[in-house]
Amino acid sequence: MKLSTSHRLHAVARTATVAMLLLSGTALYAADPLTLSEEQQKTLYAIGQSVARSLSVFDLTAAEFEQVRQGLDDAHSGKNSSFDPAVYNAKIQELARERRKIAGEKQVGAGKEFLEKAAKEKGSVKTASGFVYTSLVEGKGASPKADDVVTVNYRGTLVNGKEFDSSYKRGKPLEFKLDNVIKCWTEGVQMMKPGGKARLVCPPNLAYGENGAGEMILPGATLSFEVELISFKSATIEKK
Repeated sequence: MKLSTSHRLHAVARTATVAMLLLSGTALYAADPLTLSEEQQKTLYAIGQSVARSLSVFDLTAAEFEQVRQGLDDAHSGKNSSFDPAVYNAKIQELARERRKIAGEKQVGAGKEFLEKAAKEKGSVKTASGFVYTSLVEGKGASPKADDVVTVNYRGTLVNGKEFDSSYKRGKPLEFKLDNVIKCWTEGVQMMKPGGKARLVCPPNLAYGENGAGEMILPGATLSFEVELISFKSATIEKK
């Protein structure tokens, strides 16, 4: 549930460098596109898609994208640059942080509106800490404590409905110590009982805050989770 922002931004710089190397080195496949098999064409197309996903964090304007395209073209043709692009890795990360922050700020209003709407839904409870809890299926038995180890299935979405994570898709529930995750989960899952299912709408201060997480969760993002509590056990028992 926790991702390193620095590792993610380093990955952006590495992906940009790999793209340059792919284009500047020996051709991956035959030079004549007519000789490429369908699978080879798909592989090359996938490279473009991968690079585009890495560039999406920068939210480039048309003019900025042309500068990036020029860099790709020059690397591909073997043209020497007037400076060493490798020394700009730190600036690439700095720009990524700046653009992510700007993109996140644009979504703050939508997040607040989503949270307020969720709080007005029938059966929803807005907690003192600020997240919205909605019971979808009532469980049975005792509720876990913050220092317990829980096993859950979950699905996480952005306020626009786009899914960013799902244990259901991975085909395996997640087990973790409840106080080792975002605050919204630590508090919200303690309100559940085994066999229960609930929706947690988490404001940024109880989720990933001003750093965000991964490519999709921007700084300041409000998140929605559907969580199914399968079981829990004492962390003390877990250690034995």
